[in-house]
Amino acid sequence: MTQAADLLDPAERLDLDGLRALQLERLRNSLRHAYENVPFYRESFDQAGVHPDDCRSLSDLSRFPFTTKADLRANYPYGMFAVPQERIRRLHASSGTTGRPTVVGYTENDLSMWADMVARSLRAAGARPGDIAHIAYGYGLFTGGLGAHYGAERLGCTVIPASGGMTSRQVTLIQDLKPSVIMVTPSYMLTLLDEFERQGVDPRSTSLRVGVFGAEPWTQDMRREIEERFAIDAVDIYGLSEVIGPGVAQECVETKDGLHIWEDHFFPEVVDPITGEVLPEGEQGELVFTSLTKEAMPIVRYRTRDLTRLLPGTARVFRHMEKVTGRSDDMVILRGVNLFPTQIEEIVLRTPGVAPHFQLRLTTSGRMDALTVRAEARADADAATREAAARSIVQAVKDGIGVSVEAEIVDPESLERSVGKIRRIVDLRERRG
Repeated sequence: MTQAADLLDPAERLDLDGLRALQLERLRNSLRHAYENVPFYRESFDQAGVHPDDCRSLSDLSRFPFTTKADLRANYPYGMFAVPQERIRRLHASSGTTGRPTVVGYTENDLSMWADMVARSLRAAGARPGDIAHIAYGYGLFTGGLGAHYGAERLGCTVIPASGGMTSRQVTLIQDLKPSVIMVTPSYMLTLLDEFERQGVDPRSTSLRVGVFGAEPWTQDMRREIEERFAIDAVDIYGLSEVIGPGVAQECVETKDGLHIWEDHFFPEVVDPITGEVLPEGEQGELVFTSLTKEAMPIVRYRTRDLTRLLPGTARVFRHMEKVTGRSDDMVILRGVNLFPTQIEEIVLRTPGVAPHFQLRLTTSGRMDALTVRAEARADADAATREAAARSIVQAVKDGIGVSVEAEIVDPESLERSVGKIRRIVDLRERRG
């Protein structure tokens, strides 16, 4: 391992027996915390006939019920919180399938642990104290920007809070401020690449040496292109707001063989997406997480819908997961933003001049994924009404979901149907990797 041992924190130096003992102790405490302080978990455990005291080994976790996105939405906004409001120091939120956000709360200790995990992730990626880190994830209710920001500061980096957008300005900042680390979605990194070349700047001449990419799936081919054309190490970071945010798992720069899960804080399982049965190590299934140390919002067996495999640790004692290969539901990830057909449905339903029939058409524009909302016009809608409806849909998606799309209002009953149903998603994207 090329990284000096004295750069690792104590948990990274544990042997496997020490790690499993720590996990069991923390798991039992977390289950008890959830049961005693979250009515949803007390009712859920009672209905399943289990109690926190029944967890005597890590394998006993499989006896406890799952938590789903629907459960979080049903307890909106604060029903999943396990501490009084005065202990909450920050709120983040992610969009749910109904368009209503999933609210996540953090205590002071939660925020400190989160910063520690992102700092650990950055260190594993090859960043070091004193580096300048360019953060181009979006800031706000989305966990990406602020999660990366405070983790980089915790490591000892100088942070450039660039956020997203204004691509030409991003290129200027990178040239002038000379960051060595960039955190951004991989697809936007390729957009930056194009802008460098448009400005006549060789991307390989920049100060960047490490890219930490997350918020959307990306392929080995994309990694190779980024590494070759920027002359950097490109590594993957994983997280989701319901569990904490970015920093749940990280790819280590010395191996680049998948993402090591920080198992001292987040316990992973892989289950059969249909039966919910826990699968043996190495088999592909749906990733499930249980938090081990969260105070404000402990999460028990949360079904992420992400598909992957768990494998033994390599660069660290912690198990690592393969790159996420897809999802077990119909969510679309468009340029790092989670988007569901039901969110579009709500927008279409409230748009004048449009019938409640629509289709999402995914295409590739250059290296970027693009989405067109195709909605059927009402029979009495004239050309001006159709144009206004298209503009309204584009703006509503941008405002409500946070991603740019195109909209096309088509003739009534012109979308393809199968047994009376419209095919909701038409994926015409080029397959990469």
